[in-house]
Parts: sequence; structure tokens; C-alpha cells
Amino acid sequence: MNNRERLHAIMNYENYDRLPVVHFGLWDETLEKWIQEGHISTEEAEGHSGGNPPLAVMKRLGFDFGWCCGGLGCNTGLNPAFERKVMEELPDGSKKVRNRDGVIVLEAPEAGSIPAEIDHLLKDRVSWEEHFLPRLQFSEDRIDFERLDELKSEQNDRQDPFGLHAGSLLGVIRNWLGVTGVSYLWADDPELYDEIINTSAELTYKCLETVLQSGIKFDYANFWEDICFKNGPLVIPSVFDEKCGPHYERITNLFKKHDINIISLDCDGMIDSLIPTWIKNGVNTMFPIEVGTWDANIAPWREQYGKELKGIGGMNKNVFAKDFTAVDVEIERLKPMIELGGFIPCPDHRIPPDAKWDNVRYYCDQMRKTF
Repeated sequence: MNNRERLHAIMNYENYDRLPVVHFGLWDETLEKWIQEGHISTEEAEGHSGGNPPLAVMKRLGFDFGWCCGGLGCNTGLNPAFERKVMEELPDGSKKVRNRDGVIVLEAPEAGSIPAEIDHLLKDRVSWEEHFLPRLQFSEDRIDFERLDELKSEQNDRQDPFGLHAGSLLGVIRNWLGVTGVSYLWADDPELYDEIINTSAELTYKCLETVLQSGIKFDYANFWEDICFKNGPLVIPSVFDEKCGPHYERITNLFKKHDINIISLDCDGMIDSLIPTWIKNGVNTMFPIEVGTWDANIAPWREQYGKELKGIGGMNKNVFAKDFTAVDVEIERLKPMIELGGFIPCPDHRIPPDAKWDNVRYYCDQMRKTF
């Protein structure tokens, strides 16, 4: 079997020869550390972008393929995006920068974490209609048609799963407004709140519809949201269900029309109270199932939702900073989840800089031997 066949067999509860070993990419700093330690060369690391590592590096570690790494996307966001602009340079070397989402952020020197948000261009209807609404209109320049033609010609030879990035229905809006801004907008101007969600969702639908009309066969589609933190969602679940649920249903129906039956959703944090909306509206695969401080696990979800709920993720990436024994304990913990079927372990986020090269290789080797 190849990796495409393995994926479909596992997610459809069919027989398979072995479990694929799956990753979700690396931090930039992780790759830099491994270069300094001599595990890989600078040339081998070329092409790393946005957490998507060079295929050759991940194959050397022992991974089969990455979830949400690579694949195909289309521009469902601001077009054009805002030009990055340094607004102010501070004495400590940090900078106030307007990023491509129109958000003023504080960039600290050599910081690898997400920068603090200071202010947001999108605040009200005036800023929406002047700066954002014109940037959220559909046009064919959002689609790379040459790339579509290339992918279509290659698809019969593809051995690894190939995914379609399905955009975002609320996470990207949270980026534009900030958590506080999007929360107040729902209370202060519900009509504008609805308009922003509906505009973004309609644009996303049109882009995805155009891509799917090309005839490319995708193995899965994946939404991105990131609208939860360690204690729960950053949106009232009933509001999310009412405002975003119908758009999910419309888009997932489009996917099913084009024979995409593995529909996953990338949301960090404790997602439990949002799962009902996703399951009801056609999303069937949770990712990355962060173990975190709350011990996320597919098993209780399976008890509640049955085999309709599937998963990719749930592997505690923090063991990569420890030793072989910690890796063995983690693999043992994963066994009962794997036995449920419809689940493939994957580090529950990008592999961080404290990960040891030998531990990651050991994990891949042991996963292949064990499963």
C-alpha cells in the first residue's frame, strides 16, 4: 500500500498494512538548531516556510508525510494584503509594525513567539467598508491556474496524501479584529458581525469551488480556525453554531460533491464545546488534538460521537525534549487510541526547538516497528 491508500483505509475503518508516521512540521528555530548540531546541512534545510519543512529532512527522520504541510491553497484572505510597515522603533530594539492583516504588533528582537497585538485597523463599519470589504471580493487572480494544471497532470503518480486548504470561517476574522475586538463587535454591532462572517465565507466558497472545478482529486480538505485556548473557546459556542454552522455545511457539501470525505479542522486548545457544530455540519476529523494541560484525547469524543468522529494528532510532542523512555511511554499511551480506528497519531503541533534529533528519529522508528 502507498500512503494515500493507508490514509483512506484507516479513516474508513478498513484493513491496512501499517500505520503511517505523520508530522505537523517544525519551528524555524528547530531546523536552525539541528543545522548547528550537524544533523542536517544548510542546503537540506532550504525551502522551509511557515512550518512546512523540506520533505527530505522529514524522510530522514522517518516520517511518511505531513498533515496540512504542503497541499494546495487559494487566496481566501485579504487581496491585496496590507503592506508590512514599521510604525515605530523603540529603544530596546523592538518595533511596532503594521502586519499584513492590518494589525499593529510589537516585534521583539529575536523573538520566536507570536508578537503582542497593540492595535487593529478593523474596528467598525467605516474601517470595514474602506479597508477590508474591497479586499475580500472574488477574482480569478486568487487562483493559480498554472499550478492547478501541473497538479492535475501529476495526480495519478502521487503516493502521499494531498490536501486542500479550506480556509477559515472565524479564526481569520479573529486575526483582523483581535479577541477583544471580535467579542465586542458581536455585542455592539451584530449586523456588521454577520456581514464580516458572511462576506469571508462567501469568498472562501467561491475560491474552493473554482479549485475543485479543475478536476484535481484531493485526499482530504482541512479548515484552520485556532479559536480556542487551554480552558475552552474564544467564542460563545451557540453564537459560533448559529453564525458559522451553515457556512461549514455548505462548504463540506461542496467537498462531498467532489468525493472529499476526510474533512479535518485545525484548532488548537480545548475544542470540546465546538465539536458539536463541526460534526453536525460535515467536519469529521479533529486536528491536532493538543494534549496540553487538559489531556485532550480522541477516546472520550469517540464515546460521545461514535465512529463519525475521527482524528489526526494527539501525540505529546513534549516528549521529544526528554529521552527514549519518555518516547516509549508516550507510544504506549497512544495504543488504545489507535485501536479505536479512524485515528492517526501526529505530534500535537510543530516540533519545537527543545526537541532532540535522536528522540524524534527514535519515535519514528518505534512507531513503524510497533504499528
